Amino acid sequence: MENLVKIHGAGGYDSDFSDDDGEGDSSEKARERKRETEILQKPFEKGQHSKVAHRSLHSCEVDREEARNRRAHLISMNAFERHKKFVGDYILYYGGQMADFRRSAAKDKTDLDVLRENHRFLWRDEDEDDMTWEKEIAKKYYDKLFKEYCIADLSRYKENKFGFRWRTENEVVSGKGQFQCGNKHCGKEEGLKSWEVNFAYVEHGEKRNALVKLRLCPECSFKLNYHHKRKEVKVKRKRKISEENEEPTKKKKKKRRKSSSSSKKHRHKKQKGGSTSSSSSESEAQNSDKDSEAGNEPDSQSEADHWRGPAPAVEEKSREEEFDDYFEDMFL
Repeated sequence: MENLVKIHGAGGYDSDFSDDDGEGDSSEKARERKRETEILQKPFEKGQHSKVAHRSLHSCEVDREEARNRRAHLISMNAFERHKKFVGDYILYYGGQMADFRRSAAKDKTDLDVLRENHRFLWRDEDEDDMTWEKEIAKKYYDKLFKEYCIADLSRYKENKFGFRWRTENEVVSGKGQFQCGNKHCGKEEGLKSWEVNFAYVEHGEKRNALVKLRLCPECSFKLNYHHKRKEVKVKRKRKISEENEEPTKKKKKKRRKSSSSSKKHRHKKQKGGSTSSSSSESEAQNSDKDSEAGNEPDSQSEADHWRGPAPAVEEKSREEEFDDYFEDMFL
């Protein structure tokens, strides 16, 4: 029995030893496989995860992907849409109303408001000192106005208050204020009169005066002169005589004076000494006839004067002076 037990024990020992050899072989095979995979693996390839990733790593990857998508969405939006999105997110998370984020338009100014604040009826050299961009806009608008005649507002004529302004380009083209009544609310074209008014006004806290002209119909002229009559501008026609025409007229006047003085002397002698001889009367009659013939023939003398010396210099008018003479009657 003891021999059997020992043998069994020895056999048992042999079986245990054989199992250890099998496990060693498997471990060696696993190592060899690992070495082969390491040799065959490329440097840019990632290793295979044999285990499940941790939850924190998963959440980090998700957040990174969400941030990437959000950034791409914000870049695709313009500045105003991005601003609206941020305001909406703020109201969504912190509460509030859209009215709290609206900009106040109480201090907004348009170009028309800037013109009204800085406009001047007449610009002086003193006004152009310390020019700002608002004053430059007003000055640029002032330079585009036409300052020959004014447009008047006579709605408060009973209070002796009138409003005047210069004409724009469209009004000049249509004839408003020159060929039509200069009243703002009147368009008559008959019986127009030109008036000269001393316009006293207050501008930027300073009292100023300006002499302006306007053309009005009879009804509007009555409104303008309701309290006291203004000065009416009438047409003054100037007769311009050239130097060539002035010389013969001067000669005619001298000859007429000589003939009149000789006739007066002749009459005076008749009253003192009585009648004179017929020869003297005939000679005086001949002299008077000669004077009358000389007065009636200025052309012959003028032709003779041409040969006495050089021709008188005649000043030629420029084109601007000719236009001024032509439009002189129209602008009065």
